[in-house]
Amino acid sequence: AVRDNIMAILETMTLSKAAREERCDHLLEQFGLTHVASQLARTLSGGERRKLEIARALVTNPVMIMLDEPFSGVDPIAVEDLQREIVALRDRGISILLTDHNVHETLSVTDRTYIIDSGKVLREGPPQDLVNDELVRKTYLGHTFRGDEFDG
Repeated sequence: AVRDNIMAILETMTLSKAAREERCDHLLEQFGLTHVASQLARTLSGGERRKLEIARALVTNPVMIMLDEPFSGVDPIAVEDLQREIVALRDRGISILLTDHNVHETLSVTDRTYIIDSGKVLREGPPQDLVNDELVRKTYLGHTFRGDEFDG
């Protein structure tokens, strides 16, 4: 079950049972997963699965987490929810290494972005600089990519 997914990690920590339960309840509530806590994780929607993955990553209060294609296979509303969660984590001082091919969704939550081409860093910098970079447009974004919202 979803709750068991989080509790499995909490049980590796030196916390009282009450503290583990409280932390689990907090994470379920924080990520809007309380209503699915007793469901099997494999029955969750794509967005709910991503939220569970992030909740599990936060169990140990990390200073950094990695999200591999968090926007892949989720509906637009779930993408917005995930973007809000990612920004909230960033605002709490948690560093996030995020890889994703969904450029627009990714650029809207990043402070610094690296464009990789053939395994090498093509360009790096703030999103607003990259969306206006001719080489990035030619190699990765394409010339029809709008990116107006990144123009400061």
